[in-house]
Amino acid sequence: MSVLDIQSLTKDFGPQTVLQGLNLHVAEGEFVSLLGPSGSGKSTVFHLIGGLLQPNHGTIYLDGENINGQTGSISYMPQSPSLFPWRTIIENVILGAELFGKPDKEKAKQMLQRAGLGDYIDAYPAELSGGMRQRAAFVRSLLSPQSFICLDEPFSALDEFTRVDMQKWLLSIWEEERPSVLFVTHNIEEAIFLSDRILVLSEKPANVMEEINVTFDRPRSEDVMLTNDFIAMKKQIYQTLRGE
Repeated sequence: MSVLDIQSLTKDFGPQTVLQGLNLHVAEGEFVSLLGPSGSGKSTVFHLIGGLLQPNHGTIYLDGENINGQTGSISYMPQSPSLFPWRTIIENVILGAELFGKPDKEKAKQMLQRAGLGDYIDAYPAELSGGMRQRAAFVRSLLSPQSFICLDEPFSALDEFTRVDMQKWLLSIWEEERPSVLFVTHNIEEAIFLSDRILVLSEKPANVMEEINVTFDRPRSEDVMLTNDFIAMKKQIYQTLRGE
């Protein structure tokens, strides 16, 4: 299990400051969502954690190690599944482990079975629906040797019903594996349904303007979205984002 600790993170792009003095923490086995308006720097945070960008100031620690500018420390799932079309589904999902010389095809087969993809192990991405490709991409992130996962709006391109199904599936798999997750979204309901904690980002230069503990019992069903407490939390976050 991993612990992420970001301290006083600042990132400039030329004259524009995107993040300023950002602090956040993700504990072992915790599911934390970053919620903010479009363009608030959510994906920039991921690029910094993943070592694709260097911060101007501040430090990113993973399990106590400074990983500023260091690639390969986390497992990352982008908005699109990013599956290689010339590799079969099983070849795609073991890719991350393969890069580190640790592919385990038997475990991959078991995970694909749990993901409802057991009949598609030897299929190619073009033969799968969008939701199925997203499930394969998430299995790949779980099979990667890194124990910290960053999920960057992975369901944003899906229709509403498929999206809810994917959220429920993600929670069912996460409940069993319990990796540490930092999840980026701009969907308030999604953040509440999935998370242990929600960090609400301000407009640029972004900082955490509110931290919300989500106390609904796990495992969660979609029925919780219809409760008064859920609706009240959604309203609270909406007002925070609107600056009310």
